[in-house]
Amino acid sequence: MKRLLIALFCILSLPVFAQAPTPTIEEATDSEAFSPGEMILHHIGDAHEWHFATLGDEKEHGLHFTIPLPIIAFQPGKGLNVFSSSQLAEGKTYSGLKLEHEHLVAEDGSKVYDFSITKNVASLILTAALLLGIFFTVAGSYKKNQGGAPKGVQSFFEPIIIFIRDEVGKKAIGPKYERYMPYLLTVFFFIWFSNLLGLVPGAANLTGNIAVTLTLAVLTLLITLFSSNKNYWAHIFATPGVPKALLPIMIPVELIGVVVKPFSLMVRLFANITAGHIVILSFISLIFIFQSVMISPVTLAFGLFINMLELLVAILQAYIFTLLTAMYIGGAVEEHHHDADLQIGGDNSAAPAHGH
Repeated sequence: MKRLLIALFCILSLPVFAQAPTPTIEEATDSEAFSPGEMILHHIGDAHEWHFATLGDEKEHGLHFTIPLPIIAFQPGKGLNVFSSSQLAEGKTYSGLKLEHEHLVAEDGSKVYDFSITKNVASLILTAALLLGIFFTVAGSYKKNQGGAPKGVQSFFEPIIIFIRDEVGKKAIGPKYERYMPYLLTVFFFIWFSNLLGLVPGAANLTGNIAVTLTLAVLTLLITLFSSNKNYWAHIFATPGVPKALLPIMIPVELIGVVVKPFSLMVRLFANITAGHIVILSFISLIFIFQSVMISPVTLAFGLFINMLELLVAILQAYIFTLLTAMYIGGAVEEHHHDADLQIGGDNSAAPAHGH
């Protein structure tokens, strides 16, 4: 199945490399110049405006559903410049600035620092607002309904919160789990909600942005390092059971492992979410490529199936990221277990060594 999807994506991407020059987004709406690769990259990438849909032929002034977003640009010697992204739509220039492939540049070639609220940033703010709204509501329900059965939104989220606490926090971290539960719950629900919102037509691909997953991975790394104890570092610089002659080899390997663990979190989340979006859009592209009444229902059915599958992937990736984060933190805070002394000629049933 994976090979089939990879082959499908490669075939659909061929027009991007075969055409010279590559069609623009506007040209791609024309059936004769439709480029699935261009369309896919446009939808999974970031942008300075939030485009939901276009009704009708875009070349014939179709109806656009677009929300302009704030452009916040700082130029040394010129100061801060704030305006709407609608001023730069369709290749326009405003205040000496323009957009080139969604990169803000100055006409005179001077340096521009872009602090704009892009589509992904707006989606992040929306997700954060949604999280705050829901969990302030849940917290209020707990205060009003102390000792009673959960009701409403509280009844839906309470089993999930208890599951993360008991099956992830307690088992992976141990007795010190309570201090890390706010972070674990925040990471889980932030990733889950972002994944779900990303499946809404016209929504942003937030967790498919490498900068977002990198930030989450760095936070996990920092919490792990600042929570680590002597046993954690002793395991790295004096690995138990390893001859001293091999320590010059093992120490760099262990230090690399400290960075590779959160790096794997970043890549796993980014790759899985991005791949899901690409596969869905690839099936939709087949409708415009073949333009056949026979093919369209089949490709649409496959697209809907993958979209339903992505609902499972959305919560699964949130769970995996949270579980591995808890395991890394648990390894950093684990206390040293002293080995039982072996008794020569006596009771040889000594407890085995419990390494890190």
